[in-house]
Amino acid sequence: MKIIHPKTPGVPESVVSGYRELLKIYSPSCVVADSLERQGVMHSAIKPAAPGRFVGPAVTVKLDPGDLVDCLEALKVAGPGDVIVVDACGETETSVWGGLMAGLCKHKGVVGAVVDGAVRDIDEVKDLGFPLYSRAVVPRSTHSPYSGRLDPIEVNGPVTCGGVIVNPGDVVLSDEIGVVVVPQDKAAEVLERAREQARKEEETRQRIREGKSVDELLAEFGRL
Repeated sequence: MKIIHPKTPGVPESVVSGYRELLKIYSPSCVVADSLERQGVMHSAIKPAAPGRFVGPAVTVKLDPGDLVDCLEALKVAGPGDVIVVDACGETETSVWGGLMAGLCKHKGVVGAVVDGAVRDIDEVKDLGFPLYSRAVVPRSTHSPYSGRLDPIEVNGPVTCGGVIVNPGDVVLSDEIGVVVVPQDKAAEVLERAREQARKEEETRQRIREGKSVDELLAEFGRL
């Protein structure tokens, strides 16, 4: 049975824009993870199959173990600026995402995707410039092209991806290092902390260029 929940009002665009600005700094995932006090960090097994930085509100997809289907139904909900997050049960031998899905997402303005499972066609996905993170890469598809079935699937409900609970509308940020998730009710607060940390880190870099010692840096900034 397919369950497709509509979008609800989420993080204000002004806050999402603030996170987009963080993509310009060094190691934004690290800065946000620190600002979350080490929470919200996806497992290191979730790696860039097609690298690229992105940030946006989550549109979530939950698949059933043993009956994985294509994620096409997510396109009924996802739109410009969104990130699709797929709970594919950590299955590493059946791809639930490929080049055609990436092309459809690119056309709709989706900025990236994270799959706790397998993907394929990464040569095409890279050529499209569509950032895609996953647990594995494998040629085998789902049964959907043969069975014609696109259920069971749930879109825009709570999921677990890379060991992190992701709710629709949560802010998902990725860079070369990893993926972090900011709960939408904390997004504005975490953004301000991340901005402040980024500022202090840049000041620290300047002090290092000036030849300051570790003790001097700790005395001024309290951390490295």
